[in-house]
Amino acid sequence: MRRTRILTAVLALAAGLLAGTPPALAADSTAKVSLAADTYTWKNARIDGGGFVPGIVFNRSEKNLAYARTDIGGAYRWQESSKTWTPLLDSVGWDDWGHTGVVGLASDAVDPNKVYAAVGTYTNSWDPKNGAVMRSSNRGASWQKTDLPFKLGGNMPGRGMGERLAVDPNKNSVLYLGAPSGKGLWRSTDSGVSWSQVANFPNVGNYQQDPSDTSGYASDNQGIVWVTFDESTGTSGNATRAIYVGVADLQNSVYRSTDAGATWTRLAGQPTGYLAHKGVLDAAGGYLYLSYSDKGGPYDGGKGQVWRYATATGTWTNISPVAEADTYYGFSGLTVDRRKPGTVMATAYSSWWPDTQIFRSTDSGATWTRAWDYTSYPNRANRYTMDVSSSPWLTWGANPSPPEQTPKLGWMTESLEIDPFDSNRMMYGTGATLYGTENLTNWDSGGQFTIKPMVQGLEETAVNDLASPPSGAPLLSALGDVGGFRHTDLTKVPSMMFTSPNFTTTTSLDFAEKNANTVVRVGNLDSGLHIAFSTDNGANWFAGTDPSGVSGGGTVAAASDGSRFVWSPAGTGVQYTTGFGSSWSASSGIPADAIVESDRVDPRTFYGFKSGKFYVSTDGGATFTASAATGLPSGDSVRFKALPGVKGDVWLAGGATDGAYGLWHSTDGGASWTKLSNVDQADAIGFGKAATGASYQTLYTSAKIGGVRGIFRSTDKGATWTRINDDAHQWGWTGAAITGDPRVYGRVYVSTNGRGVIYGDTSDTSGGGGTDPTDPTDPAPTGACAVTYKITNQWSGGFQADVQLSNTGSSAWTGWSLGWAFPNAQTISQTWNAESAQSGSTVTAKNVGWNANVAAGSSVSFGFTGSWSGTNGKPTAFKLGDQACTVA
Repeated sequence: MRRTRILTAVLALAAGLLAGTPPALAADSTAKVSLAADTYTWKNARIDGGGFVPGIVFNRSEKNLAYARTDIGGAYRWQESSKTWTPLLDSVGWDDWGHTGVVGLASDAVDPNKVYAAVGTYTNSWDPKNGAVMRSSNRGASWQKTDLPFKLGGNMPGRGMGERLAVDPNKNSVLYLGAPSGKGLWRSTDSGVSWSQVANFPNVGNYQQDPSDTSGYASDNQGIVWVTFDESTGTSGNATRAIYVGVADLQNSVYRSTDAGATWTRLAGQPTGYLAHKGVLDAAGGYLYLSYSDKGGPYDGGKGQVWRYATATGTWTNISPVAEADTYYGFSGLTVDRRKPGTVMATAYSSWWPDTQIFRSTDSGATWTRAWDYTSYPNRANRYTMDVSSSPWLTWGANPSPPEQTPKLGWMTESLEIDPFDSNRMMYGTGATLYGTENLTNWDSGGQFTIKPMVQGLEETAVNDLASPPSGAPLLSALGDVGGFRHTDLTKVPSMMFTSPNFTTTTSLDFAEKNANTVVRVGNLDSGLHIAFSTDNGANWFAGTDPSGVSGGGTVAAASDGSRFVWSPAGTGVQYTTGFGSSWSASSGIPADAIVESDRVDPRTFYGFKSGKFYVSTDGGATFTASAATGLPSGDSVRFKALPGVKGDVWLAGGATDGAYGLWHSTDGGASWTKLSNVDQADAIGFGKAATGASYQTLYTSAKIGGVRGIFRSTDKGATWTRINDDAHQWGWTGAAITGDPRVYGRVYVSTNGRGVIYGDTSDTSGGGGTDPTDPTDPAPTGACAVTYKITNQWSGGFQADVQLSNTGSSAWTGWSLGWAFPNAQTISQTWNAESAQSGSTVTAKNVGWNANVAAGSSVSFGFTGSWSGTNGKPTAFKLGDQACTVA
């Protein structure tokens, strides 16, 4: 994943998440706060991958238990039955958005139910919060968190090194964490609950990618980068004595303790001039393998080596697959086959051209073979075949000349793991996906092994803009690094991203409201044009031309009939054109870098916003006039949209906590504005199909309302709001874009900064409505009910279950309480989307405040984790109060 994604949300966050108190502003005093909630089902619009996967961790004691970490998109657990990944950190909320960056992950081999994640996205000022260690005793279904006194950098340079977090394989209450920024080595002796610095560890690291970087990003000390244990030097229940630690120091990269961390020594005779990206201990063979690069990665690296250290004798052996003089890359990805001692693999992670390289040895590094070789340059012979039919966009629509091929084997290949229970299965991460094979040993027999994406369920794109046209594809997206997609089916991976041209990042897109076949997008490209047009709803594209001085995409707006466009690119002022951008003229009266949007009715009316001022053009973007309105946010962390079908109806969201912050509405084209008093803060606004009987389109916003952060819906023009997500579905930062679907009531598309495009569908098929669950006069639930009880995951001693309670009667519920008895003495440990109590085998689950209302014909869902032994039978009877429910 390229550096373009780093600033996806940083500037907006810097403006919107700092301390301060907003002043009192003129507002609509008639608006009412209502936090009654609907029940939503949340899914990803499938892209499959789209980001950098720097870490893959297999549990060493339980088959098929594996995890993956991403730089900004959270952590995932492998589901063997479906060959998919389950997201584990969707509960991270707005205020803790940085905790979606995972810099280290550890799975406990003593107790496989336990998993740990070291989280935090930036070590500089971009992330306002410190890092944390999250711990789970149910494989990531729920978490507890310990805040750290320093920051962690899941999206910082060096994030592909590791793992920085490790559990002692003999005494699992002991964990170690390598910190960046000169903070040293840290240890926990109580299973991650508390942490203290290892005071006598001798080296906090000193490597900086670029010491001159004043932002603190590239100049951060990359610190302690990995920890690994020699399990053969300990016994069950006693701390492992031999511990190895990798340090970001070109001259002193590896240290060891032989007394369970009491003292530490630099390993004598070690290579210098390199950083040890990985250290993998093969206790059976008695070797520590190390992959070295002259840089910290994940983008850079020009030279590298691979070494083997004999733990018994202290002998160092250079086992590099190629001579140092022949490398133009560093080594990082490193793994051993736990079932076949002596089998080791490594990657040339920074070989961008013509492709990455993977090396394999079956004799402890004495000899190596390659995933591909030259026959006669530029022709290649591959030991593998690639099948990307499940993610066809991985070809990038390219047709390269040899020695390049498409799809590529990969780039930024810093994670590489052989399944410790299956020599045939290997997975590795790239900058765009997670690949794997299940017939790896064909490599050794002279046959070909097949590489496929093993990434379904792992969604890692950063979303900049979203559009849902009234006809054609239901969803168009503007994404970081992979450009964007046209989804004709949300459940299927599109065949290709936007091409002709391929933007590295699409920053903005729009369609003509009255002619949805006309679409425009703008974005960033290292070399090339920055705007493209489509006349078939985004299925095919052609490049426009750039005005002089353009350096980036900025924002773009299409006239309602598609006859003209207004563009506010980076590097120059606002521009307008008729037709498809063959020539551009400078707009007057509006500052450079303004945000631009179009009126959805009048093709000659466009709007702009910059630094607290709203601008209007009525001549197709040629001239803009500043509105006299005051009280709008003074900064530029603002997003606004004009309502389809009504001229001059505009909604504006944004601001910062040290000034004006909220949601504003104008019905006269921005001449005057009303601030909604019932919205504390808002960051994005969108529209969808109106509810049954409503005269106004449904509003959706990522906002703070009634003191609660979430995704909200209003069917009555903002008078009342319904929170439609829950605490288990928060996805960190969701402020870039939001839109409803004009064709499906209740459907909403939500942007995330690393978890892809989330979409939600309501269970309220009646089209809205409901009563206030806090009103004591609301009646108790009555009428028929049905229950579906499903065990969704089960492991030794534990399980996870989902319960769906359906209102099959004729009256709405305004509160519910469901009871049942477990048949085998199971015990609930944690519940979400409900409050639960248990006495013996009897369980009662009650609504929480936001999901009390259940309309007739609708349903509500909740889940829990629990423990079991012997048998884990399902309950056979459920009661809603005194009413027996049908069991599905």
